[in-house]
Amino acid sequence: MKRKIIFISVCSIILLGIAITAYFFFADIESTPTKEIMQHCHVEQQKQQNRTVFTITPKEGIKNDTVILYLHGGAYVAEMSQKHWEFIQAIVQDTGATVILPDYPLTPKYHYQDVFHMIVPVYTQLLQKTDSQNIIIIGDSAGGGMALALCEYLQEKQIMEPRKAILISPWLEVSLENPAIDSVQKDDKKLSKESLKIAGLAYAGGNQENLKNYLVSPLYGNVENLNNIVIYTGTYDILNPDVKELVKKNANIVVKEYEGKSHIWLIDEREEAKEEYQDFIQQIIE
Repeated sequence: MKRKIIFISVCSIILLGIAITAYFFFADIESTPTKEIMQHCHVEQQKQQNRTVFTITPKEGIKNDTVILYLHGGAYVAEMSQKHWEFIQAIVQDTGATVILPDYPLTPKYHYQDVFHMIVPVYTQLLQKTDSQNIIIIGDSAGGGMALALCEYLQEKQIMEPRKAILISPWLEVSLENPAIDSVQKDDKKLSKESLKIAGLAYAGGNQENLKNYLVSPLYGNVENLNNIVIYTGTYDILNPDVKELVKKNANIVVKEYEGKSHIWLIDEREEAKEEYQDFIQQIIE
């Protein structure tokens, strides 16, 4: 009887693993707005490349012409989290800006080319309605790397660039080759170097050669002439060492480094990080 129960349990675990694998490889995972943001903000939805683009505006209070293109993090495999939606709601209410939020396709089913086939048209269509000086690109973690890569792409294609880009704990180099990362790993309780390397390779389409493509790892892109880039980073984040490498290529990048802060603490611990959050809001409204 025990053997039968064990056999059934093992089979259940295997089937669950197969189901999870099938879900990630074949399902189109989508983000869903929280009840809170639907209650406090106007949320519109449109389709781009069969994915949803959310447009979030204030229901009341201050409103202005600033438009934020927000690219969320999640190691390219995860949709918007509860904390992300709370953060977006706070930005909209505290700045009066409109937030454009592409629910971009996720790896491992999709890769970087699919992502840029979606977000580039979102940006260029935004330019048709809004002056570039009213546009700010914000990205966190994987979305932070994506945001910088998008800025590099716009510069390369001579497309009007945004007024500013704000990167929160950006993932700038997906293979994590920087030797300084290992010394930070012991302090980083959120991220695993080895797990991220797997996700990064999947985002690169499983092709090692693509790991140094600037659309995948913007650290290798042409950043020398980019202006108005602001980065928030913590010293307890394994992605922090690559921020230092980026600044070596462009000393005009403004880095706001916080001692002992972890990955995307500005989002996950917003209520406690009042000073950093107010500084971040000031970057948007100034």
